[in-house]
Amino acid sequence: MRFSSSARQIRSLYITHAHRPNNATANGRFHNIISVGAEGPALSRQTKFVRWGARLTIGLLILAGCGGLECVVAGTRHSGRPGRVQTGLDVLEVQKFATLRNKHVGLITNHTGLDSEGRSIAELISHAPGVHLVALFSPEHGLAGRNDEKIASKKDAQTGLPIFSLYGETMRPTDEMLRGIDALVFDVQDAGVRFYTYTTTMAYCMEEAAKRKIAFYVLDRPNPMGGNVVEGPMLDADKIAFTAYFPLPVRYGLTIGELAQFFNAENHINCDLHVIPMKNWHRNYFFESTGARWIPPSPSLRTLKGAVLYPGIEILQAAGVSVGRGTETPFEQFGAPWINGEEVAAALNERHLAGLRFTNQPFIPVTGLYSGQRCGGVAVRITDRQAVRAMRMGIEIATLLKKFYPDKFDPAKLMFLVGNTETIRELQAGAAPEKIVEGWSADLNVFEQARKQYFLYK
Repeated sequence: MRFSSSARQIRSLYITHAHRPNNATANGRFHNIISVGAEGPALSRQTKFVRWGARLTIGLLILAGCGGLECVVAGTRHSGRPGRVQTGLDVLEVQKFATLRNKHVGLITNHTGLDSEGRSIAELISHAPGVHLVALFSPEHGLAGRNDEKIASKKDAQTGLPIFSLYGETMRPTDEMLRGIDALVFDVQDAGVRFYTYTTTMAYCMEEAAKRKIAFYVLDRPNPMGGNVVEGPMLDADKIAFTAYFPLPVRYGLTIGELAQFFNAENHINCDLHVIPMKNWHRNYFFESTGARWIPPSPSLRTLKGAVLYPGIEILQAAGVSVGRGTETPFEQFGAPWINGEEVAAALNERHLAGLRFTNQPFIPVTGLYSGQRCGGVAVRITDRQAVRAMRMGIEIATLLKKFYPDKFDPAKLMFLVGNTETIRELQAGAAPEKIVEGWSADLNVFEQARKQYFLYK
């Protein structure tokens, strides 16, 4: 509420369904605003827009004999607007973890396994009635999500529980790690990209659970790039690796729970799989639409903009291009000491790539590739994230770098993450980017039909 200087009358009342930790957000960003009282220049544009509807609503409430704020809140709940997205963890919490009662749980998670109030799943499960938390398992980057190197298993200082690393001496849980466990729970925020290794860790754990008849639960979370677009070449069947678990396009357009269902059926894992779906998530939602706070799932994937560009930028590093690691904006720029940023940015802008603009921006990484060296660089600006096709962008950049710097840039080195022989062959042959992208269409059409069988959301 806002008060006049005399504190004798309410100037405006804001009623919002914004999440509690976000209530400090400027009123201009609230989802719903109801205004009561005098007009003034401090009122937001949204407030002015809904004044008439607010007065009508309040008048009807008074006529109906509604005595308090609860009636207004009730009316808001049935307004037809989508509510804030609840992750699988939020849903399970509302259900008081009933599905895990009397089970001995091994929890696969990291720092992203938080509920809408910021509480960790490990804390919640350890206090859930009748649920026995036996062990923790961490994926690449560790339980805190800070490491870029291999990680050893250890004990948790607070609980004494073992923390088994699945990115160290082994990438899979062993017999010893799984002793006494009858349910594995996976709750990790993914990036929606084929070569992001959390999905492989999930699949390896599903395989080991199937061998031992251990139930496997996936608490679903949003795909940061939504669930409508699939993009990039399909992985060749002979390129399976830790960064490439199963033949998928680079951008596959499934949530982690939907992907678990896909892996379980299409790769014939056949584990006892249970996906706890989200509520209020829709396929056209980028992460910003969820109302949740973005927690970088790995040290360099810091921003939502970086997450959108990540698939197309990351493929370049293996060919000697800095992708911004060691700077403030990883995946939002690329460069190398041998690149003329002004020249490359101008050439990319001439391609008129949807939703993107490129500017000259030299940088000096403080760690990683070219640490301490001045790189000619290009910054990538997003003008329309719905229109961005990051893999098309990556192919366009690779084509230009091969054209301008044939002695420095070798497309063959992109194979590690691109994972498609024909795409690399065409890059080496100097094929037009649109021809390369068109060559993905047949495989993507087949995949599109297959993935729809596993949709949990519209």
